[in-house]
Amino acid sequence: MARLAAFARSCVATPLNVVLTILVLVLLARTLPELIQWSLIDAVWSGSSARACEGHDAACWVFVRIRFSQLMYGPYPAPERWRIDAVALLALAVIVIAFATRRVIGLLLLCALPLIAAPLLAGGVLGLKPVPTSDWGGMMLNILIALWSIATAIPVGLMLALGRRSAMPIIAWACAGFIELWRSLPLIGVLFLAVVMFPLFAPAGFTSDKLVRALIAFTLFNAAVFAEVFRGGLQAIPAGQHEAARSLGLGYWRMILLVVLPQVVRIVMPGMINACVSIIKETTVVLVIGLTEFLAVLQIAFADPEWLIGDQVRDTGYLFAALVFWSLCFGLSRYSTRLDRRMRA
Repeated sequence: MARLAAFARSCVATPLNVVLTILVLVLLARTLPELIQWSLIDAVWSGSSARACEGHDAACWVFVRIRFSQLMYGPYPAPERWRIDAVALLALAVIVIAFATRRVIGLLLLCALPLIAAPLLAGGVLGLKPVPTSDWGGMMLNILIALWSIATAIPVGLMLALGRRSAMPIIAWACAGFIELWRSLPLIGVLFLAVVMFPLFAPAGFTSDKLVRALIAFTLFNAAVFAEVFRGGLQAIPAGQHEAARSLGLGYWRMILLVVLPQVVRIVMPGMINACVSIIKETTVVLVIGLTEFLAVLQIAFADPEWLIGDQVRDTGYLFAALVFWSLCFGLSRYSTRLDRRMRA
């Protein structure tokens, strides 16, 4: 209640805020009722085919309900989708345990999770049917790429940031060159280099999975982004902190881990979360290299002749996609706010 009252006071704190508040209210009054009418009140919720939405100029949630499994799992074989559900439940359990126990135990569990999830999804072990990565898709693929990129790019970016500030010129120049090279390239170009150009220069007989190459490209590209985020935090640490740590007899790595890094993480937390949110949204670009992620499955569903009944199907699909990505990004930002508050206490 106190936060709501503070927000209300901020809306009328200055004449400019009063004008902006009035403009926002007018905009909401003109658009929100029509959006609610189209997406909820007049929407088609029940039915078993596209015929239920014919003749209705409103949202067709029947399309989302019928195609929901495909949107979440992509072309992953239906009888094997329980493995994705098992990995999701395992990841949720690990996250809960990580926050309920000591940080070291939680970190070990998070590091062990990919070692369990990868063979479970790919199969070929313990009697599980092999599922090639070409059959991975839907929102599952977006989340997989995002989690992989975040988990690998953060430590690599931290090492690059430390290397760029190294007293050894060769290491500093090499890290700086790596960061500037990958930061200056567009992500789509990096993906094309990894997926299309790399096989042309690979030795004869050498084969690699397309998804694996895309994951490595995401790691290298985002590591350069995280490196600059960490470099800003490292530069914000006073030199006296380093001198005090050395005066206590701490070596370089103990100084970084025990003195510098905890302060850096607190400083760069907003920038890190912003980069993580960008990664979640950037996962959609893999559709240009032939991976059937969430939006690719959605576009394939739009092309089904059964659902060529009007714009309401396409509009509903994109609205659902917006809600899904907004939920992921907003949930991550709210968690970061809570974490930032705890770290600053």
